[in-house]
Amino acid sequence: MELGIKRTMLYRWRDQLAERGEDAFRRKPGPRKSEERSELSRLRQELKEVKEERDILKKAAAYFAKDLK
Repeated sequence: MELGIKRTMLYRWRDQLAERGEDAFRRKPGPRKSEERSELSRLRQELKEVKEERDILKKAAAYFAKDLK
């Protein structure tokens, strides 16, 4: 079965597992970098604005569609 993973990577993972156990593959949670936090904040604000614009356009489309009937 083809996994799309190089054989050397599999051997490396096997060796890491043998050396450090399952802890070798656990991600350590930590604080996000400040640039990641600021980008996330900016994207959340942008998403809020886009949703508001979408809602306004939906209402306008419904209003004008009503006049066409």
